[in-house]
Amino acid sequence: MLNICALQGRLARDPELRQTTTGKQVATFTLAVDRGRKDANGKSVADWIPVIAWERAAEFAYKWLTKGQMVAVDGRLQSRTYTARDGTSRTVLEVVANNINFCGSKADNAGALSAPAEGPRVGALAPEYSRGPGDDFAMIEDEGDLPF
Repeated sequence: MLNICALQGRLARDPELRQTTTGKQVATFTLAVDRGRKDANGKSVADWIPVIAWERAAEFAYKWLTKGQMVAVDGRLQSRTYTARDGTSRTVLEVVANNINFCGSKADNAGALSAPAEGPRVGALAPEYSRGPGDDFAMIEDEGDLPF
């Protein structure tokens, strides 16, 4: 069986970080994902997808992501059922993130790539991919043209 989900969209709100009773960190946020079409009034149509991240992905999301930022998320789709306060049974579909990546230009993510003015929201280290020597990759000249 296969359960893979890949999304790219903008954060509808800043991620919220909580801790379970067993001490695991979990972050939740909502992605606004464009459907690629417009409604009768000419406005873009978007889906609002709830995303859950656990442990290191949760710390990363809370520390580096902010409302309005474009990100790509891959993970799995899960459903859960709960009883609402009014006694009705509700089912929720949400994406459990495996990987979260920045999208867009460096200028678009400037606020997230450098720590906020008040400092990072979590005392964790920078993501693993940004540690170590900076000479791992060579810069590519970009004149704004796509190669395809």
